[in-house]
Amino acid sequence: MSLFHPRSPLRSQRLEESNKNVDLGDPEVEEEDDSDDDGDVFNIPHKKPSLEALKRWRKATLVLNASRRFRYTLDLKRQEQLPSVNRFRIGTHALRAVQKFKDAATKVDHPPPKGYGVGPEKLVQLVQDRDNDGLQALGGITGLGTALHVNLEKGIEPDEESVQHRREAFGANSYPTKAGKSFWVFVWEAAQDTTLIILMACAVASLAAEMSSDVKEGWYDGASIGFAVLVVIFVTAFSDYRQSLQFRSLSQEKRNIQIQVVRGGRRFTTSIFDLVVGDIVPLNIGDQVPADGVLVSGHSLSIDESSMTGESEPVHVDGKSPFLHSGCKVVDGYGSMLITGVGINTEWGQVMATLDDDSSEETPLQVRLNGIATFVGKIGLSVAVLVFVMLFVRYFVTDFRRAAGPDRRSKVVFRNIVDILSIAVTIVVVAVPEGLPLAVTLTLAYSMKKMMADKSLVRHLAACETMGSATTICSDKTGTLTLNQMTVVQTWIGGGSLEAEAANSVGGEISKCIIEGIAENSSGSVFVPKDGGDPEVTGSPTEKAILGWGLKAGMNFEEVRSSNTVMHVETFNSTKKRAGVAFKRKDGNAYVHWKGAAEIILDLCTKWMGSDGSENQLSETKKVEIQNAIGDMASRSLRCVALAYRPISANQIPDESEWESWKIPEDDLVLLGIMGIKDPCRPGVDGAVRLCQKAGVKVRMVTGDNPLTARAIAQECGILSPGGLVVEGKDFRSYTDEERLELVPKLEVMARSSPMDKLLLVKTLRSMNDVVAVTGDGTNDAPALHEADIGLSMGIQGTEVAKESSDIIILDDNFASVVKVVRWGRSVYANIQKFIQFQLTVNVVALVLNVVAAAKSSQVPLTAVQLLWVNLIMDTLGALALATEPPTDDLMDRPPVGRREPLVTNIMWRNIFVQAIYQLSVLFTLFFGGLKILKLHGPDGNRKLNTIIFNSFVLCQLFNEVNSRKPDKLNVFSGFFRNPLFCGVVSVTAVLQVIIVFFLGKFFKTTRLGWNHWVLSIVVGFLSLVVGFFGKLIPVPKKPIITTHKVKKKRARSSKGSKKPHDQEDGHELVERNASNEV
Repeated sequence: MSLFHPRSPLRSQRLEESNKNVDLGDPEVEEEDDSDDDGDVFNIPHKKPSLEALKRWRKATLVLNASRRFRYTLDLKRQEQLPSVNRFRIGTHALRAVQKFKDAATKVDHPPPKGYGVGPEKLVQLVQDRDNDGLQALGGITGLGTALHVNLEKGIEPDEESVQHRREAFGANSYPTKAGKSFWVFVWEAAQDTTLIILMACAVASLAAEMSSDVKEGWYDGASIGFAVLVVIFVTAFSDYRQSLQFRSLSQEKRNIQIQVVRGGRRFTTSIFDLVVGDIVPLNIGDQVPADGVLVSGHSLSIDESSMTGESEPVHVDGKSPFLHSGCKVVDGYGSMLITGVGINTEWGQVMATLDDDSSEETPLQVRLNGIATFVGKIGLSVAVLVFVMLFVRYFVTDFRRAAGPDRRSKVVFRNIVDILSIAVTIVVVAVPEGLPLAVTLTLAYSMKKMMADKSLVRHLAACETMGSATTICSDKTGTLTLNQMTVVQTWIGGGSLEAEAANSVGGEISKCIIEGIAENSSGSVFVPKDGGDPEVTGSPTEKAILGWGLKAGMNFEEVRSSNTVMHVETFNSTKKRAGVAFKRKDGNAYVHWKGAAEIILDLCTKWMGSDGSENQLSETKKVEIQNAIGDMASRSLRCVALAYRPISANQIPDESEWESWKIPEDDLVLLGIMGIKDPCRPGVDGAVRLCQKAGVKVRMVTGDNPLTARAIAQECGILSPGGLVVEGKDFRSYTDEERLELVPKLEVMARSSPMDKLLLVKTLRSMNDVVAVTGDGTNDAPALHEADIGLSMGIQGTEVAKESSDIIILDDNFASVVKVVRWGRSVYANIQKFIQFQLTVNVVALVLNVVAAAKSSQVPLTAVQLLWVNLIMDTLGALALATEPPTDDLMDRPPVGRREPLVTNIMWRNIFVQAIYQLSVLFTLFFGGLKILKLHGPDGNRKLNTIIFNSFVLCQLFNEVNSRKPDKLNVFSGFFRNPLFCGVVSVTAVLQVIIVFFLGKFFKTTRLGWNHWVLSIVVGFLSLVVGFFGKLIPVPKKPIITTHKVKKKRARSSKGSKKPHDQEDGHELVERNASNEV
């Protein structure tokens, strides 16, 4: 297991605090309560439900097998008693102190592994005790690198033999975890069902009673019930075990973080599991520290250690305090670290090894299904009690009185009472749909596995369901709507435009300044292979594009970096939209270089450099000319990045001890040039956007680019409609609450937005009852991802902070994958509805059939064993067949599913009642008049009739299972053979039914049927399809016939001091008033 733990106890607290601290003047939203007001305890929020709400629905649930029903829900006791990580941290320190005391007392010396100058025990002590003196005794960072045989610039040797040797000497980057439940544990849990226990007791009692009178054949009834119960237990356990394996596999995938590492001078990406002691790992904003280690080099590096210490203030890491702890997050700056401890030899690993990795969570749909199961179960329980009372009374009032001497013996009476009890209990088994809530888990497990193939990793189960209700998607541009394959295609240098191919034509002083700025003011790197191959450029896509242009212009990356001394670095973030560096040349001259958004850098410049290296004053005329050049590039969908610099005199440079806190100058800059970077739209993104719009999902683009670039890309992607608005972030946040509420429906592109602008947009949309999905990749996107109904982080460009705050990770950063998530979300909901329709039909028919038959006669047509077989069909096998239907294209022809819409729709009620009326009509006709109609005479007439009823009933359910595939479509066979699991379940069920009737008559109390009776049963079953076809022609009202809860609406209240919008001012006038669509 990796050292990343997605359920860090302090994570939720930290995010909530960050949200509370953001004062954006946003609308106050009257949030929906957990269910107190509407009286529906089975309606919980999809994010952050309170413990009280979770307790309430559990108390209200009718449960026969709590260990199975609540298996995939939160352990509330554990949540209430969740220990602080800090307590474990103190514990690990105490244990280590005790060990050190023992070692000192016994003078235990731990020799280093063969070939190394320091051992794992010493490395653990260095980092966890932050032992600077011990580090200096080894010769500092350089001496430590020598002891570990590491080149601090190029890393360890990349060959597998060397890596494996280090893994054996210092351990692997994993820690021991508890093994998952075995299959037999699931068998034991399935056997905890109260009704199954009672049935087993009935089976034993029946066996004892029958065997005492007929040793040869008396064991059939008891053994058949016992065997049927065992089959139910093992099939249920097998299904649950498969689900657990899928969840375990997906949970392991979540922990498989991809880390950049430097080996042999080459930077590449590898799994966190593959890191070893001695690896050099680059760190950037938003990254997780993957193991314990020390800082080799870095600038302005700040680390959030709250996951280990609980302290919210970031810790500054530099040469004086270079120690880094696994599991912490980089909040500012960048650098590279030398790994000194992995796995259980890290403090985080020791903590995580003591915690249970409980990733269970209940989803709103799962809780609502518990409500339906409870409602149906109460009815079934009442019916079972009624049937038991009627059969019990009828037996003693009628049958017992008429019975002759031998039939009045206590053994016979006891056997008959056991039979009556068995039937009543079996009705409870059928009537209480224990498997209904677990069908959600089954379809989620199936969907999550398939979504992995569609490049989406689900972190929180509830997001799968909620995505089906999404009404708007706020998407990033770079990498999501575009390919993230950036190249410089045009530049403005020396006073004129220049094509990228002519990069090597730039010479003189201006070329030297630009190349210095590109090489020094970059978090990327260039690796030149020893064999003379093409250089490998690593870093963010923008960095790679600019470095690539620099290589074309003749840049020697390593030579430039080694010839200058960096004094201070201002790292790029999405708020400042620029990055800077101050450095000294070998000749003693010092310079500051800046790069960033073109119009922002331009506003900081007072001069520009000509092609001859001369510095010229930036007149208004020249500034307008440059602005026009920027506008021309932006209108062609190019991202514009400006480069600027300024010399700094010696008296402006602080002492070396103050370099870290120095605020480098950012005024009076000299403009060096502007890079026009092309990032093509992803193929098919316009089609994916149109598909969303057709499905009722509004797509909005939120980007940091300037308005012209954003407008051009949005038009190319099909996001910007003729009446849509392009708004800048600074203008959006300046509006009053009423103005924002008026403008947002027309807003389609937000340009030059900051993460806080994105958060404000999300809050505004949610206050308007929108279900919001948001994509994000940066650390500062975490509040918006956390606030949104569904947070979607990017798997390639996303930081670990963004991923940890999200619900789903889009592994390929592709908008088309976001659309696939919407399809899967709708599919989850649709599949559950199919299963509900199927199961409720079986419930209604079985209950009504048995209660009416019991009232009219002393018998029920379906025996206990037969009902157990029906329960297996409708529960486990039905869920396998219907809950794993793949999504279909027609799902995107519907509007989003309302989160408060009833699970059982009018269409489903119609289908249930039509099928129930048909099946009951046929079965009652057979039960009360079958002997006469079918001319069944002789001693086995009744048994043959009951076999026909049983056979017809089961075949009706099989054909109705096909009906349930398409609740609202006439053609139920569309895509039938594209789901092999469904075909397999139906086929296996049919074959088993034939075997039961032909070969297991003594156990199921059936007899063999002739071909004419088989034809009759098949026709009765097949007519379910015909009845279903014509039943779907019956119109139903749009307003729900039956609702289980009240629908509450959120109301957006304006904050204090808000102004009312102008009566005549619409969204377009607001934008024009602020000139947000101008550069």
